[in-house]
Parts: sequence; structure tokens; C-alpha cells
Amino acid sequence: MFDSNYKNEIVEIAGHQVGLGENKLIKLPVDRLPTGLEVEIPVYVFNGIRPGPTLLIQGGLHGDEINSVELIRRLLVADSFQVVNGCVIVVPILNIFGFLSFSREVSGKDINRYFPGSKNGSLASRIAYYHTKAIAANIDFAIDFHTGGNQRSNYPQVRYTKGDAKGKLLAEIFNAPFMFESGLIHKSFRKEAHKHGIPVIVFEGGESKRLDNLAIEVGMQGVRNILSYFGFTGTPLAEYKKESIFVKKRRWLRAPIAGMFHAIKPNGAGIEKGDILGYVTDTYGTSSTAIKAPDQGYILALNHFPVVKRGDALFHVAEK
Repeated sequence: MFDSNYKNEIVEIAGHQVGLGENKLIKLPVDRLPTGLEVEIPVYVFNGIRPGPTLLIQGGLHGDEINSVELIRRLLVADSFQVVNGCVIVVPILNIFGFLSFSREVSGKDINRYFPGSKNGSLASRIAYYHTKAIAANIDFAIDFHTGGNQRSNYPQVRYTKGDAKGKLLAEIFNAPFMFESGLIHKSFRKEAHKHGIPVIVFEGGESKRLDNLAIEVGMQGVRNILSYFGFTGTPLAEYKKESIFVKKRRWLRAPIAGMFHAIKPNGAGIEKGDILGYVTDTYGTSSTAIKAPDQGYILALNHFPVVKRGDALFHVAEK
């Protein structure tokens, strides 16, 4: 399914060349702070001694998704990229500016809505441009690490592009607890890669501005599974303890009234039709409304914010 027309004999990023058997940290300059301090994107290149596919592993596309940054940091510290075949490019933090300000965006703009970017555009557009030209131009496939939004936690899951057989295979190999098809978002990194025939899987785990050790452990093991399957590290693929659950249908359960939200079922739990998942109560103790499971299935994501308005998303559930 994956061809052998590999392009990693010499990997070139922003004028830096990395030959077979070489490892290098490249700092890709993107802009300067008002103080004049130059801001750079760190790009690790681990090029094996033999040709093979080129994999991109990236985190921090949204600056507040620190769990993705920590996950990749732990992989680097664990010396996980002992690459002998092919090449692995690792970007721990793409959105440096958002990371510094604990923000999903940079200057009010979401980088993941500006691909392929413009050399003379906004800062978000320029970061997307340099990523597309300097990094993505080298790769055969990618793993893009994300988390849920503010106070909304995603149970570890992998998303791939609908109809993309290679993406589905990558998701199966990664082996997160849940996997499902996901539509392409206009001007996102995944859509831009898809236009060029590059499959990208998106790992979602935990929530923004928080660390989630379960999501980190699942994500690290998923990367090891990919590295082993494609022969990057020369180590055999371990047997899966449990196969990913393929989700066909999913939906958000929303608050029927405004009030205080109390979750009963934990994230990732299996549920039966009619199960009480939680309650929304008024603030004066006079009413309580149960949130019930519409079908048998699983909880994919959970809102942790205790005060909700009518219509707010509470549980992301999958039908079994």
C-alpha cells in the first residue's frame, strides 16, 4: 500500500542537509519578538543509514495543547528515535508563540486554518508557509498530536481522513483505544497534506493546558508501533493487548438547561442505552436534569467545566 519511492537519502530543511546516518537539530527561524529576539521552530531530523519512508511527528500546532508537547518530549528523552531505516522528522512545538502565551492561536489566528500559508502573510500564515515548504515537502506520512479544547478532555483516539486507506492503516497500527474517520477542515495541515497524497493521522488525547498521563502513554506507544511496523528502528512490532475500537457514528450530548454540570460516568467508559451519564442542576437546588445515554456505546470526550449554558457540549459519545 505504501510505495518504495523514498526520498530521504539527503533531507534538506531550510538550507540544512542531513545525509544518511546523520541526526541533526535544525532551528527554523520564523519571526522576531518586538524586543528583537528571534523565534525559531526546533526541528529534529533522525536520518537512518538505509533509505526508507520519512515520517513527521509533530506537536504544539495549537500552542495551548501542552500534552502533545510533553508527549514528544518524553519520546525524545527516552531516545525513541534510534532510526536505522528511513527518516523521522520531529517537531515538538510548531506554534512557539501560542505556547509562550498559553494560547491555541497566534495573534488571534489559528495556524491550522492557514495552510499552505504565505511568505508575506500574517504570522500564522508564515508559520504554515515555512512548515509546508521546509518540513512537509520531505515527508511520506505524519502523526499530528492534539488535545481536546479548554476544559474538554478527549479520551485517547485517532482520526484519519475519510476514504484514505493509508490513513486507516496508520490508525490501525497506532492502535489507540478508539479510531474513526474525520472530515477535512479547510486550510488545515491535514487537508493540505491530503492534496499531495500524504496521509496524516491526528491523535487526540487529554485537554488543553493540562497534562494527561494516560494520553501520553497511549501516544508514546502508538509512535513506537508505527516506528516498528515500518522498520524505522528495526525492532519487532509488539502484539496488541487490545485492538482499536472503530467508531462509525458519534454525537455530542448537550446541556438541556443552564446550570451546574455533574458527570457520573468517566471518560472512555462503556455505556448502555438509558444509562445516566451525569446531571445538570440549577444553582439553587430546586431542579436536576439527567443526561442519559441515547444508545449503547462509549464516551469519547467529556466536558470538565462545572458551569454550563443550555446547548453546551457535555459528552461526546460513540454508538457501539
